[in-house]
Amino acid sequence: MIAITGGSGSGKSWLADRLQKALGRIAGRLSLDDFYLDRSHLPPARRARLNFDHPRAIDWRTLERVLRHARAGETVASPCYDFKTHCRSQKIRRLTPRLVWMVDGLWLLRRPSLRKLFGIRIYLDCPAQVRLERRIRRDLGERGRDAASVRRQFKTTVEPMHGRFVAAQARYASIRLKKNFGEETVRQLAKQVRERITESQQIETGKPVGATSRALNRRRARDRK
Repeated sequence: MIAITGGSGSGKSWLADRLQKALGRIAGRLSLDDFYLDRSHLPPARRARLNFDHPRAIDWRTLERVLRHARAGETVASPCYDFKTHCRSQKIRRLTPRLVWMVDGLWLLRRPSLRKLFGIRIYLDCPAQVRLERRIRRDLGERGRDAASVRRQFKTTVEPMHGRFVAAQARYASIRLKKNFGEETVRQLAKQVRERITESQQIETGKPVGATSRALNRRRARDRK
C-alpha cells in the first residue's frame, strides 16, 4: 500500500492518477476524500460552515476497516462523497483485490495504526501560493465554488490546519517530493514499486534472494516504525 499525502493542492491526485496508469491493472486507488463524515442530517447552510480541513471531519473507523480489507486482498465496499452537497453519496464502490493500492489524502500518516499499513509513504512538499492557485482551479471547475470563497477558506482554515496537522507528517515519509516532480518521477516510483513486488514474491515463494531479501527485511523494519 502506498500513501500519498501533503497539503491541499500539492498534487496528490495527479500523482496517484499517473502512478496508477503507469502500473496498469495491478494497481487500484482510494482517496481519503471519500471518507468524510456524512452531513446530510445538517441544513445546507450549516454544512458550508463546517471545518473540513480538520482531521475530525473524517470517518477514520470506516477508512481503517476498508484499508485493512484491501491490504489483505479481500473485496470490500468503499463509500463515495459528494463535495457539492457535503453528503455521502448513495453510490458505493466495490474494490476488488489488487497487488498495489494507492491512497491519497491530507492526513494518512498522522495515526500510527494507519501509518504502519503503508509500505511506501510519500509526502508532497509544495509552497502555499502554488497550492492555493491549484485549489482555485479545482474548486471552480469541479465543486461549484467561486474564487473569493476559495481564497477565504484557504486563509481561515486550510493553511492554519495545514500547519497544525499536515506539515508534521513529512517526518514519517519514506519519500519526500518537491513541487517540480513530473513524469520522470512517476516512472522512477513505478519502477521502485515493481521491484518491491518482485522482492515480496521471491520471499513468499522461498527462493534464495540474498541481498535482495536483506534489503526487503530492512525496508519492512523501517515501515513498522
